[in-house]
Amino acid sequence: MSCESFFIEQLQKKGFRLTPQREIVLSILHQMDSPASVEELFAKVQEVSNAVDISTVYRTLDLLQDFNLVISIDLGENHRVFKLVGAEEPHLHLVCVRCDTVIGVDIHPAESFAATLMEKNGFQADLTRLNIPGLCKNCRGQKTRSITVNTLNQPAPLG
Repeated sequence: MSCESFFIEQLQKKGFRLTPQREIVLSILHQMDSPASVEELFAKVQEVSNAVDISTVYRTLDLLQDFNLVISIDLGENHRVFKLVGAEEPHLHLVCVRCDTVIGVDIHPAESFAATLMEKNGFQADLTRLNIPGLCKNCRGQKTRSITVNTLNQPAPLG
């Protein structure tokens, strides 16, 4: 099933319909080669139709996330980007804190970690939303900025 068909099906289950505005946002997401901010998406949407306001883009992204068609990637410092995942296999995201590169990697090695969390803590982790901050291969040699773990707000030394 295409992500458009799945989106329409999920909208109908929730009592919504596929509006032209939602269709435009989904179409723009399909055209994006890399994760994009709301502002970048909105700018592309405006090239197609200025009848779509930024709040519609936000609401459509929320719906797409609810249906697991779009993921939100936190790049830190209040900067978030969105990526259409559609029918892709679930994967983790490695997010470079220096250059904002996002790398999708196989989720399977992390499944044992999730199983341990469930076994020891009764906690069911959603690995499909997991973003791991760090430094990409290209930025690792540049040790001018320490990595900050956003949830703890504590600087981690570079090694």
